[in-house]
Amino acid sequence: MLYLASQSPRRRELLAQLGLQFGLLDVDVPEQRQPGEPPEAYVSRVAREKAGAGLLAVVANPSAVVLGADTEVVLGDEVFGKPADADDAARMLRRLSGRTHRCISSLWLVSAGREAHATCVTDVRFEELTEARIAAYIATGECFGKAGAYAIQGRAAAFVAHLAGSHSGVMGLPLHETARLLRDFGLMD
Repeated sequence: MLYLASQSPRRRELLAQLGLQFGLLDVDVPEQRQPGEPPEAYVSRVAREKAGAGLLAVVANPSAVVLGADTEVVLGDEVFGKPADADDAARMLRRLSGRTHRCISSLWLVSAGREAHATCVTDVRFEELTEARIAAYIATGECFGKAGAYAIQGRAAAFVAHLAGSHSGVMGLPLHETARLLRDFGLMD
């Protein structure tokens, strides 16, 4: 049985698009970057820890396969997590304004006897954002709980001048890479 180790409604919606039945696991994994840890390694480690924590929760089911994922917004070497408050969200959006950043999504699929992973990197360029647009966006509340203080599937889609990579990866679950891992595990055709 497939399980998704995530509290994200977007990841649930995206995984459902693949037409699979799956269970949900509520895991609590600290998302703390280690000193000197490269952004890609950090995102991969957190995704693997989520999958591992999920597998521990269903260890009694020998056929369990758990999908863990993490997505972060990265500008240079700076990782933008979820904003702490409106001021933090505004700071992030100002830094992303008029620049190209990377959205790194990492996936780990684990079972009792096997594991595999994939990483998807998408380049996203925001147009220049005025203070008024930033304030209006923050007022919607959509920025909270989102890496980089934006949701590409919502109003922030209007900020994106160019995207090179996976739209679903920016949302939190790159479907091409997810489907490939699931096929490799024999969970999809």
